[in-house]
Amino acid sequence: MEASTGGSRSERLEGELAELLEQERFEPSEEFRAAALLNDPVVYAQAEADPSGWWAGHAEQLDWFQPWDTVLDDSNPPFYKWFTGGKLNACHNCVDRHVAAGRGERVAYHWRGEEGEERDVTYADLHRDVQKLANALKDRGIGPGDIVGIYLPMIPEVVVAMLACARIGAPHNVVFGGFAPGSVKERMEFSEAKALITASAARRKGKVAPVKASVDDFLAEVPSIETVVVVRNAEADAPMTDGRDLWYDEALEAADPDCPAEPLDAEHPLFVLYTSGSTAKP
Repeated sequence: MEASTGGSRSERLEGELAELLEQERFEPSEEFRAAALLNDPVVYAQAEADPSGWWAGHAEQLDWFQPWDTVLDDSNPPFYKWFTGGKLNACHNCVDRHVAAGRGERVAYHWRGEEGEERDVTYADLHRDVQKLANALKDRGIGPGDIVGIYLPMIPEVVVAMLACARIGAPHNVVFGGFAPGSVKERMEFSEAKALITASAARRKGKVAPVKASVDDFLAEVPSIETVVVVRNAEADAPMTDGRDLWYDEALEAADPDCPAEPLDAEHPLFVLYTSGSTAKP
């Protein structure tokens, strides 16, 4: 039994939370500071003294198809615009420039699956698959400004899907793979998604969940979705609708291997972020 002088455990916890809510600053540990990319306090003074120049210096480390005219357009607050007039592509900067610099065989990321699977994905691997998926999406009429939903488990194809969308200027709307189909439907309706990239199934806690079949339950209620790309996963099959659905692997095999990255305005949206209760698109 709790001692009366100390109060109950829940009361103490509520007190600690109340104190944290009043705290405005949380200092990082020394270990965190030492490992930070920018760990010299002078950087704050530099950024404060010349914000535009500081951000321009970092932006110059990226590849730009067209240089910007103005770093920050603050003429119409609070609707600020960054790097106006400049054109670039997030996919190009994440993948292409590394391949062009001779780093294609370097590992971009290591993937470890729930069943012990392992894959080391190189920049060259990404460059190949991203271009093919981007062309597959373009062949289905998807282009700049079209929203593409992504509802996948944590598999390598998630990265390929996001980068392929970025390559053609189609903002992606990622839905956490653990969400129920109803949440996916809500997010697809909200964003008026034109396509959805999903999986035949997903492994969860040692079991296989039929993802595509559950998605089919609501697709008829989201008329904006014209294309569904399905990744074969967990050695599971899935129902397919002729004319609308296509297998990911077959789409990549049939697609043209070359897809130049689309030069996009610096303010072009990369993704749609949906939060419960959202009433407007970003």
